Amino acid sequence: MRMNRQGLIIWFQHMKNLRQIKRHGHLIYASKRLKYAVLYVNQEDVEDTTFKLEKFSFVTKVEPSLKPFVETEFENKQPDEAKIYDYNMGI
Repeated sequence: MRMNRQGLIIWFQHMKNLRQIKRHGHLIYASKRLKYAVLYVNQEDVEDTTFKLEKFSFVTKVEPSLKPFVETEFENKQPDEAKIYDYNMGI
């Protein structure tokens, strides 16, 4: 069974608190220089997890990722005939 997941971008103040962030989901990436982490959680638990993380004093901001809501099906556009001709000619 495959669960729908969504990313959370968590901005924090100190790297030493990263262990507490890890407990709320699957930690994918943490930046030392910019002080943010990417955490994946189940899509049903996004609001609860966001609320819990914002309660921490070391968390500056929590942003949900919009990737699950972006359409990935595109219209099939016909390529330009001049480009096809140039490609076939080897230019």
